[in-house]
Order: sequence, then C-alpha cells, then structure tokens
Amino acid sequence: MIGAYLADRLGLSGDPTWSGHRAERETILEMAKSTLPFHRDYSSSLYEELEALSAAAGISPAEAIVVGGFTDLVDIIRAQSGIAPVEDDCTAVLDPTRGVFAQTWDMHASAGTYVLMLKLDPIKGPGAVVQTTAGCLGQIGMNEAGIGIGINNLTSYGKPGVTWNFVVRKALQQTDFDAAVECVLDAELAGGHNFTLIGPDGKGVNVEAMPGSVSISEVENSPFVHSNHCLDLETIKEEGPRTYEYQEDSLARLEAGMLSATDLDSFFADPLIARRATDPNATATCGAVVMRPVDRQLDSVWGIPGDEPWETFQL
Repeated sequence: MIGAYLADRLGLSGDPTWSGHRAERETILEMAKSTLPFHRDYSSSLYEELEALSAAAGISPAEAIVVGGFTDLVDIIRAQSGIAPVEDDCTAVLDPTRGVFAQTWDMHASAGTYVLMLKLDPIKGPGAVVQTTAGCLGQIGMNEAGIGIGINNLTSYGKPGVTWNFVVRKALQQTDFDAAVECVLDAELAGGHNFTLIGPDGKGVNVEAMPGSVSISEVENSPFVHSNHCLDLETIKEEGPRTYEYQEDSLARLEAGMLSATDLDSFFADPLIARRATDPNATATCGAVVMRPVDRQLDSVWGIPGDEPWETFQL
C-alpha cells in the first residue's frame, strides 16, 4: 500500500494541476531530502520511526516524506516555481460548549484507498488513536490524556522544514495541553497548515501556522470553524494568491460550517463540507473524525459520513 501511495503522490507532486509546475521525480525527491535534517532535529524518536517505516516498506526516507508530507512538499515545489498555489481541503469545527472537535479529511480522491486507523501504544508516554493514511505517521488524532489535534491545509510558499504530520504526532506524545500547543509553535514548518487542538476539558486553541508566521486563538466560549484560508491579519500577509473559485469555495464551507457547528449530523450531511468526486485527482472527502476528549472517545469514518458507518475508539 505504501509503495502504491508513493507512486500516486509522486505523480501528483509533479503535476501542474496540483503544484503549478511540472517537476521530475529526481527534483521532487531532492526537495524531500532537504527536509530530513529538520525532521531529525524536531523529533529524533519520530525520525527513527520514519526510518523504520521506510525500511519496512522498501522506500527511502525522502520517499516517505513524499507519502506523508505531500501537501507541504507541494508548497516547496510551488515556491521554487514561483507559481501561485491553491489549496482546497478539509473543514473543521471546535465546539467548546459541548467539548467536541470534528472535521473532514479532504484530499485527492484516490487517497481514500489508503485511509486507516493507527493505534499507538508506546512504552513511554500516552497511548493514542490516529486517523491517517498508509505510510503517514499521523494526520488527526487524540491521546489518552484527552489531547486532540486536527488540521486544515493553508496556501503558502514552502521551504525546507518539518512537515505537518510530525507536528501532529509530537503533539500527541504530550500529556500537558500547553506542551502540545508548543509542539506546533516550536516547529520550523515546511508549509502552511491550520492546527486545531482540543484539551481534556473540551476547550482548545486554533493555530494558523505558516512557514514564517503563526497566529494562535483561544476557543473557550463558542464554536469555531475553519476551512482553507487564513483568518488572521498577520498570516494573511504570508498567504499565497488564491483563485477566485477556490477562495469562494473555502468561504462557502466556512459559512456552512458556522451554521451547523452545533449539529454535526447537519455539518457532515452538507455537500459543501462532505464532498464527492468522480475524478481520482479531484478533491473529495476521504474520511472524517469526531473527538470527545472529556469521554476519551474518538469516532472515525472512512469516506463520506453516512455512506459508511462510524467506528468508535475508546481510550
């Protein structure tokens, strides 16, 4: 599965419809290789896991970066080409009044084949469950300390740095909520992502994290929704140009999410939020997650919620 996913993502990384620039395999892998020292410095234990995963799958660590850090790698390619990036993936809601975080995971539709759940049971530190894809260390998850983290892609010009899945996993290694937030703030990022973290009391923070700027907002009293464009004035300055079509779609999902933030059935039933695609290269909802950290419960679904049953994981 990891080898097949690598082939899929190598093709898309050099596809102008995704990166804005045609790039050869060798160029892509050199860019991925340039990020490796940043990953090693950020977390030696996760880097060891990346190396073990690579060896088991018969791929190189640089190829593993392509598999797991695809969107950040695309940002780096776009920065090299100078062509404006466009991002249009995922919608998330954090409702502290009910202690719930929920989101879709949207990606090229072919990625849905590789969605799986990863159970983490380390010798040291908290256990966790993570919705991820084959070959990716972690995408969205919650640990037994009641710390949860999710992501939305943001438009940025990337650079060699840490890819977002390392940040997710390092945050889930923490038992203190503030320490988990610091894992996001301390990362020298390769590309732009929005990280939403929820704590064991149901309250949380939202972090718009770009390669050169970070904005953090507390979410304590009312529902907060995020899609794929920056909301903070500082991170907006770093945001790459977006096409009218993609910006309007992101704004529409933000508005739809705000209207249904307290009703997750309506949230996931909205076709603007749970998106279908017939083209395997088009954006589609490949999975979704609902976390209730007060109860240490994570619900996960493969594909479109409603098409497949939710599965419950208890920590």
